[in-house]
Amino acid sequence: MQSPIPKNEDERVWALTELDIDYSDTAGFLNDLVTLAAKIAGTKISLINLIDTYTQWTVANFGLPIEQMKREDSVCQHTILNNDEFEVKSLSADERFKDKFYVVDNPNLEYYFGIPLATVDGYNLGALCVLDTTVKELSPEKIELLKIVAKEVVNRLTTIKYIQDLKSKVNQVNENNKKVAHDIRGPLSGIIGLAQMVTEHGEGQKLDDILEIMKLIHRAGNSLLDLATEILNAEDQHARGVVKSNDFTLTSFKEKLEKLYTPQAANKHIGLVFNLKVGQEQKPIHKNKLLQITGNLITNAIKFTPENGQINVDFNILTTASATQSLEIIVADNGVGLDPQEIDEILNGTKASSSGTTGEKGYGFGLSLVKRLIDELNGTLSITSKKGSGTQFKITLPQ
Repeated sequence: MQSPIPKNEDERVWALTELDIDYSDTAGFLNDLVTLAAKIAGTKISLINLIDTYTQWTVANFGLPIEQMKREDSVCQHTILNNDEFEVKSLSADERFKDKFYVVDNPNLEYYFGIPLATVDGYNLGALCVLDTTVKELSPEKIELLKIVAKEVVNRLTTIKYIQDLKSKVNQVNENNKKVAHDIRGPLSGIIGLAQMVTEHGEGQKLDDILEIMKLIHRAGNSLLDLATEILNAEDQHARGVVKSNDFTLTSFKEKLEKLYTPQAANKHIGLVFNLKVGQEQKPIHKNKLLQITGNLITNAIKFTPENGQINVDFNILTTASATQSLEIIVADNGVGLDPQEIDEILNGTKASSSGTTGEKGYGFGLSLVKRLIDELNGTLSITSKKGSGTQFKITLPQ
């Protein structure tokens, strides 16, 4: 059965990507809402699901410890088709869902009611849903309360993004302050040294007026130098006390990817290995869109790698002669490969979706999304592939 795709799918997925949500680290912000939804509906289970190009991510759950499933297996993929609620009285009697694993096996779900998580621009990021093993009847009052909860979910997701942006701007200001302080230290030291030299020579020649001016320059220079030092010390203290605790390192990046995508690879019996260059494990990196970019490439690799295949993800910090740094990410698989035309279509952002090696559905936006995100971050993407011999995606992002 063909999976349903919203008419505004590209814009919808882009809106979700712009929120830059860490699917592994949102439950603390949303647990009270998912619990409240279950209490309102009187159901055993409630979930907050976000749906990206390939996957339904459960970012908060009550009554059912689930983290993700294939998009084509979900009920919520139908909920995001429009702005109305979506109800299935009997999943076991519905041709679309009666054979799904969550219906035929534990927890043997029977009832579903979902509300789209709509942004102010009308893009449905996912759904708030309540489920049970028996049929339920929700009153209009309960439905209205659930809609209020769904709006609050979107409000919180938007707020999280707003806070992340503020942190990023604060860090940027701090870095600019630090750079200014460094930049003024050199010239100030030169001025102070020059004033000292003139003072020493002038004392022997009794150049009283010049000496007085030099002393003023010397004192003023020292004051500014002290200010620069104070700025630098304050930045160092801030880094030790606050910023360091929020550092996103290569190791934390690797751990998040392992948690999110190892289950997908395991379901297809694919080996998924992450490699860090020795000595770079605690290198801080910019988190912005990294999970979305790398996650889409990994999911795409899983999709086009046959069972018992292998995917390697390598990370490396590159430093140029001018001391600028870039993050290099390589996702390599031994899957079906790409021909030159397909590579050109990906690099031009025009690649259409296709089915995976075991019939996984395509939604048409995954690799185009990756290319768009990389361009937005002023990065580069190169692809090496041969039909039948696998594909390597190499990304370089300035840090």
